[in-house]
Amino acid sequence: MDENKLRELEKKAAEIRRLIVRMVGVGRQGHLGGSCSIADIVAFLYFGWMKTDPANPRNEDRDRFILSKGHAAIAQYAALAMAGYFPAEELDSVKKLGAMLQGHPDANKTPGVEANTGSLGQGLSIGNGMALALRLNNSPRRVYVMIGDGEIAEGQIWEAAMAASNFRIDNLTAFVDKNNLQAMGAVAERFDTNPLIPKWRAFGWHAVEIDGHDFTQIAGTLNEAVSVKGKPTVIIANTVKGKGVSFAENKIEFHNGVLTKEQYGLAMDGLKEALV
Repeated sequence: MDENKLRELEKKAAEIRRLIVRMVGVGRQGHLGGSCSIADIVAFLYFGWMKTDPANPRNEDRDRFILSKGHAAIAQYAALAMAGYFPAEELDSVKKLGAMLQGHPDANKTPGVEANTGSLGQGLSIGNGMALALRLNNSPRRVYVMIGDGEIAEGQIWEAAMAASNFRIDNLTAFVDKNNLQAMGAVAERFDTNPLIPKWRAFGWHAVEIDGHDFTQIAGTLNEAVSVKGKPTVIIANTVKGKGVSFAENKIEFHNGVLTKEQYGLAMDGLKEALV
């Protein structure tokens, strides 16, 4: 990846994080931690990889992104606004009654959202269905699903994983956001699903592990996934909860925390520097 493209993606990710902080705001609860941890992958998918059409969000010739960990919706909302799916002013009404942007993704309200998610564990099943439909239509388009590492304690994830392998859904790629923290503490102390690579391989997936904040690694594994035939691919992305917001990094209290006025200012100032 050339330096100009790399710098462009870094700025996109920083802008996504800045908009995440803006949507969380001051004195209101918001899922800052797990939204910031996926910002680099979301930035790469929307601005460096997927075929999308903001002017026609239901264009059949599009790649699909499903945010199974729907509580991190504000990361996707930021990317959608930046890409032109809807005016950025909508970001200021997140979670308000009647607003386009709710606390979890709503495909009926928000252009660019493919599925209603947030009841954890369902996104991979939805992705299976979409990928199989694309295959039946002989479409070259692909499906990408973002799953949380706490979420994979849900049994439906593994039913979907078995089905994807059984039906050889090779136009499906899943990301596991492995930030090691879930709502109430460390994943390893709550419901330890490690080790992940052997599990996914045992379920018949092509499984690889990357630094989820390294664009070169993200690009390399996505290219690798396209070349894999006869099985789905899962990318275990090692990430930092709250990435880019110094005082929130690896802090469980910012899974769904509240920012003070001072913290809000610190976060916005730090992310502004990343945009220079």
